[in-house]
Amino acid sequence: MHTDVPIDRDALRDRLDRATAHLDPPFAAIDLTAFDANADALSTRAAGKPVRVASKSVRCRDLLTRALARPGWQGVMAYTVREANWLVRTGVSDDVLVAYPSADRAGLAAIAADAELATSVTLMVDSPDQLDLIDTVAAPDRRAPIRVCLDLDASWRPARGRLHIGVRRSPVHSAADAGALAARVAARRGFRLVGLMSYEAQIAGLGDAPPGQALRGVAIRALQRRSYPELTARRGAAVAAVREHAELDFVNGGGTGSVAATSADPAVTEVTAGSGLYGPTLFDAYRTWRPVPAAFFALAVVRRPAPGLATVLGGGWIASGPAEPSRLPEPWLPPGLKLLGSEGAGEVQTPLAGTAAHALTVGDRVWFRHAKAGELSEHVNELHLIEGDQVVATVPSYRGEGQAFL
Repeated sequence: MHTDVPIDRDALRDRLDRATAHLDPPFAAIDLTAFDANADALSTRAAGKPVRVASKSVRCRDLLTRALARPGWQGVMAYTVREANWLVRTGVSDDVLVAYPSADRAGLAAIAADAELATSVTLMVDSPDQLDLIDTVAAPDRRAPIRVCLDLDASWRPARGRLHIGVRRSPVHSAADAGALAARVAARRGFRLVGLMSYEAQIAGLGDAPPGQALRGVAIRALQRRSYPELTARRGAAVAAVREHAELDFVNGGGTGSVAATSADPAVTEVTAGSGLYGPTLFDAYRTWRPVPAAFFALAVVRRPAPGLATVLGGGWIASGPAEPSRLPEPWLPPGLKLLGSEGAGEVQTPLAGTAAHALTVGDRVWFRHAKAGELSEHVNELHLIEGDQVVATVPSYRGEGQAFL
């Protein structure tokens, strides 16, 4: 299953409507057939290297467990220390990498005091300052060694560093930077350097075929072609420099948008993916591989303010990132709906126009797709899991379990 094969959206709408006829919007649903197909496609694209699931793109323990049960999936990339501790303690995984440095003293103290957490959770660092913070929470002689991973900045800096293409993450950019930090970690009591990570956002997180922006797509593809070989060479050199000071358990890279390219890097031992399980709208802008849409939320039509317009209750489920139309949810079923430019997606109501709006009546439902993946779960307490035309399970989101980590 792949979005290069046209989806019969009318048939999909009919199936989703029949499966959820007993539910009142708003609610969110996951098509398990699409979810599983995406999981298998991602592991295939990883070409034998393990895929670590990015929890922030899922935010549901049941679905994290489902992904990890598929062939080729191994370990979790969490986004906070408290979340990582929770995932270990609830049995989701005994291999959780925290993707970002943390100043959560309580969460760090829990790892220092718990042998299971200390062997299961790996913390991200890019500066000795973060090691100092951990030492203030628990002295090195009063804890088991803390597993740490170095964050190598993967941005491309052409024109002798005068340009920065990518996201602003770690100050560790060169192989020399990585080697120097590795030496300092290796010399510190109470730490064990086990990994190196680099997230190439300018490749994995940037769609190379933005709809209606052909020239921008050409420019993006050109920069990605030049950025990738630079990163491959620099990452390989960084891994070699770090291994002079520590035996690494893993070298992590990539994201849904670059699984195949990143797994081809000989220095990388595992890749990360998460958004591709749900298939949000931002990934419609990728040429190489597009996930099948698997995550939806339904809103009810509550009024007809004028001919050719239908208004649903709610809708303002905006994705993080730059404030631009690509972060808005998309009314997707029935086909032929669009947001109004003057109103967008409103917190309590969203008017819709387009050819399909004429046929909508009060009580009908409109199925939306979120722009990003896991952020959908911040708006609902549960996710309805659909197979065929039936809801086969209803499972809690992080929010439904009372967990709000950021």
